[in-house]
Amino acid sequence: MTELLTAAQMRAVEQAAIDSGEVTGLELMERAGRGVVEAIFEEWPELAATSHRAVVLCGPGNNGGDGFVVARLLKEWGWEVEVFLYGDPEKLPPDARVNYERWGEVGETEISQDRQVWYHGPSIVIDALFGTGLTRAIDEALFSRTLLRSHKRSPITRVVAVDLPSGMCSDSGRMLAGKSGRADLTVTFHSAKYGHVVGSGPSLCGRLHVTDIGISRRYGMAYAFESNAPFVPSYLLDSPEWRLLAKTVGGPAEGRSSQHKYTHGHALILSGGPGKGGAARLAARGALRIGAGLVTVGCPPEALTETAARLDAVMCRPVADAEAASHVLQDERLNAVGLGPGIGVGEETRAMVRTVLAARRATVLDADALTSFAEAPDTLFSMLHDRSVLTPHGGEFRRLFPDIAGKLAAPATKGPAYSKVDATREAAARAGCVVLYKGPDTVIADPEGRAAINSAHYDRAAPWLATAGSGDVLAGFITGLLARGSDPMSAAETGAWLHVECALEFGPGLIAEDLPEMLPKVFRRLEP
Repeated sequence: MTELLTAAQMRAVEQAAIDSGEVTGLELMERAGRGVVEAIFEEWPELAATSHRAVVLCGPGNNGGDGFVVARLLKEWGWEVEVFLYGDPEKLPPDARVNYERWGEVGETEISQDRQVWYHGPSIVIDALFGTGLTRAIDEALFSRTLLRSHKRSPITRVVAVDLPSGMCSDSGRMLAGKSGRADLTVTFHSAKYGHVVGSGPSLCGRLHVTDIGISRRYGMAYAFESNAPFVPSYLLDSPEWRLLAKTVGGPAEGRSSQHKYTHGHALILSGGPGKGGAARLAARGALRIGAGLVTVGCPPEALTETAARLDAVMCRPVADAEAASHVLQDERLNAVGLGPGIGVGEETRAMVRTVLAARRATVLDADALTSFAEAPDTLFSMLHDRSVLTPHGGEFRRLFPDIAGKLAAPATKGPAYSKVDATREAAARAGCVVLYKGPDTVIADPEGRAAINSAHYDRAAPWLATAGSGDVLAGFITGLLARGSDPMSAAETGAWLHVECALEFGPGLIAEDLPEMLPKVFRRLEP
C-alpha cells in the first residue's frame, strides 16, 4: 500500500524537509523539473533521440517555477522551447523567481498578461500553470484560450501536467468550477495525491508518474499536517499487503497440518426467493473461493431446490424469515453473515437485518439490505456494530446518506473541494462501522477516519468489472474474509483489492461468475 497525501500535507512534508536542513526549496524544484523531463523521455523514448519543440506554460506560483526548470533542461537537451508566464515575474515566490532568472539566461519568456497564447503543433505542451496549491477556479479566459488550445492541437502534440492538470483540485480530483485541463501524462512528486485516484482525476491525468525528489519518508506521517493535528493515514491499495493476505493464502507453513474447515470460518449468505437467488449464489461462491472453510446459503424453503441444484460445495438450508434466521444463528460456528444481494426490499428484509445484527456476527450489508432502510437510515445506523461492513454503490449511498451525497454532488468552486474520501469518512463515522463506497475509485473508511482507495485506473484499469453481479461477488469476498478472522477494515481492503486483481487476471469478456474462479491464479501469483 502507498501513502496518499493532501495538498496541505505535501506542503508540510516539504517544509519539514527544508527546515531540517536536509534539502533546500531550490533543490526540490530542480529535482521536480528534472523528474518531469525524465518522465517524458521514459514515456516517449523517441523524444529523447532528436530535437523537438516544447511550449511551457508557467503560472504565478511554485508550479511555474518547476516549469522554468523543465524549460531550461529541455533547452539544454537541444530542444526549441517557448515559455509563457501568466503573472508578474516580480511577484513570483523566491525559488520560482530564481528559476525564472536562470531560464532567462538561455531563453526568453513572454509575459502573457492578456491570457492568450498562440502556438502551433509543438511536440510537448507543459502545463505548469497551477498545481496542488490551487484553491479557486481558474480564469475562464485562461482556460479557454490556453488549456483548451492544447487539446485542439496537432496529433503529434502531448500535454504533460506538472503535479496535476491545471484547474483540478488536488484533494478531490474534481474540476474547480467545472473547468480543468486534460493531460496525456501527469508527473507528481514524492507521493500521489488523493485527486490523482478519485473523482475525475484519473481521466484528467492521462498516465500518472510519481517521481522521487529525495524527501525522506520520515517526514510523512509525523509532519503531515501544518496544524500539528493528529494524522489519519490514507492509502492507495496498489500492491498486496502480506499482513492482510496471510490468512487468505493459508498463513504460515507451521500449523497448517492442524487446520480444518472450521478453523477457516463458516459464512452464511442469506438469499432471496425463487428466481432471485443468483446474486446470493455469486456471493457464496466468492466467500468459498476466498477461503471460508464452509459456506451456507440460507433461502426461503420454496427456493431450496433451485438453490441446491446450482451449488455443490456450498451448503443450503431453509431460512423462511427472521425467526428462522435467529434459529440458524444459534450455531456459534456461523461467524460471518452476508445479506442483501437479491434478498428483496421491504419489511421482511428489515426484520432479517435486525435479527442478524442482534446476533453480533461479523456482517456485510449490501444491495437490498441497504435500500430497505432508505426511508429510515438512522434506524439502521442505531443497530450497526463495529463488526459491520456496508458496501453501497452510488445510488445506495445517496439513499442512506442523502446529505453527504448532496455535498459530494454540489459544484466545486474552491479547494480543497469535498471529495469521495471525505464523504466515505463522514459516512463511516455516522454509521459507526466500515463503509466501502463502490466505484472505479472505491473508497473504504472506518469510523476513526482511516481510509484506503482501491483505484481501478491507470495500469489497474478494469472497465469490464462494470457487469451485473460483480458487486455481489465483492460482498462475498468480504464475508469470506470476515469468516476467516480478518477485521472489517482489512477484509474490505483485501476483498476490494483482490476483486480488481481477479478482473485483471481474466480480462475483457468478464462476467461475474468468472471472478471467484480467478482467485486461485491470483493467489499463486502472490504467494511468497
